[in-house]
Amino acid sequence: MSPDTESSTTRTWLRRLPFLVILAVALLGAIALRDEFSFATLARHHDQLLAFRDAHYVWAVLAFLAAYLGIVALSLPGGTVATLAGGFLFGLFPGVLFNVLGAGTGAVLVFLAARTGFGADLARKLETAGGKAARLQAALRKNEWSVLFLMRLVPLVPFFIANLIPAFVGTSLFRFAISTFLGIIPGALVFTSVGSGLGEVFSRGDVPDLHIIFTPPVLLPLLGLAALAALPMVLRAIKGER
Repeated sequence: MSPDTESSTTRTWLRRLPFLVILAVALLGAIALRDEFSFATLARHHDQLLAFRDAHYVWAVLAFLAAYLGIVALSLPGGTVATLAGGFLFGLFPGVLFNVLGAGTGAVLVFLAARTGFGADLARKLETAGGKAARLQAALRKNEWSVLFLMRLVPLVPFFIANLIPAFVGTSLFRFAISTFLGIIPGALVFTSVGSGLGEVFSRGDVPDLHIIFTPPVLLPLLGLAALAALPMVLRAIKGER
C-alpha cells in the first residue's frame, strides 16, 4: 500500500469514527442503560433535582442541556424522560425552549456525524448508480421540505432514524436544522406540558399518561400540521399527473 493510499484510508476511517462511536454507544446504552433513564429514576430523584435547581439555577440549566444533548447525540434511551424532566424542572416555559434546544442540537450532531462518515459517500453512489435508488433519492430531494417536516411531525418515525435518513440522501445541513428545530416544537410542547404537571403525579404515586399524544385534542392538530407540510408534495404530484 502506497503512503498516499494509506493516508487516504486513515482519513476515511477518521471521518467515520464519530458515527461508529455513536452506533457503539447507542448499542451499549440500549442494553446497559435501558432501566436507568426511566420515569422511575426521575421519580426517585425528583427531590434532589428540585433542590439543585433551586440552589443553582444556571448550573441546573447547563447540566440539563448537556445531558439532553448527550442523550440525543449518542442515541441513548431516555429522550422522552428527558423531555418530561425539562417540564418538571423548568415548567412549560422555558422548559420547552430547553427541550427543543437540547434535542435539536443533539440531532444536528448525529446528522453531521452520519453525513461525514457515510452519508456523503452513499449519496454520491446513489446519484451515479441510477435506477430505482437514484429515482427515490431524486423524489426525496424534490419534496425535501415536506418529507423532513413529516418525519418530525408524525409520531411514527423514531427520532434516531429521522436523523439518519436525511444524512444518507444528501440533505443540506440548513434544511435539516430548520426542519428539526421547528418540527419538534409541537411534540415538545405536549410532553413538556405533561412534565410540568409531574409534581402532582409524584405526590399521588402515579405515572404520567404518555398516550396523551394519541388523543384527538393533541393528535388532530399534529395531523393537521403534517397535512399542511405534505400539501406541496401532493400538489406537485397532482400537477405532474395532469
